[in-house]
Amino acid sequence: MSDRPSPQPRSSYRVFRKIPTRWMDNDMYGHVNNVVYYSWFDTAVNTHLIERGALDIHQGKTIGLVVETRCNYFAPLAYPQTVEAGIRVVRVGTSSVQYEIGLFAEGAETAAAQGHFVHVYVDRETQRPVKLPPALQAVVDELRT
Repeated sequence: MSDRPSPQPRSSYRVFRKIPTRWMDNDMYGHVNNVVYYSWFDTAVNTHLIERGALDIHQGKTIGLVVETRCNYFAPLAYPQTVEAGIRVVRVGTSSVQYEIGLFAEGAETAAAQGHFVHVYVDRETQRPVKLPPALQAVVDELRT
């Protein structure tokens, strides 16, 4: 019996963000390099948090540090495609959040790749964990499945 996840449908995710691929995203085999997928995870989640007023990357007292990541690949993505990143939250602690991201070829019904990362939110200066600020907690609650 395999523990390998199955690709999730669009309906599994709460919000979506379009991300255009770039020429430099492709590797020598003609599809997106693995490291780019993690960049898309980070871009999708942090852009959503910034736009919703839950994260100030320049002046905010609280920042999120990635402490865990994972990605499973199901179908190739390549330039020139537009990727649609679905976001949801599956676990919330006092100072941590596990975000799950599904990466879809534009218009596709199942994920080409999906994974997660865990942010631990810390005080910018001390780097010690802090309770989720109210604005962040509100956005995280909207993303919960």
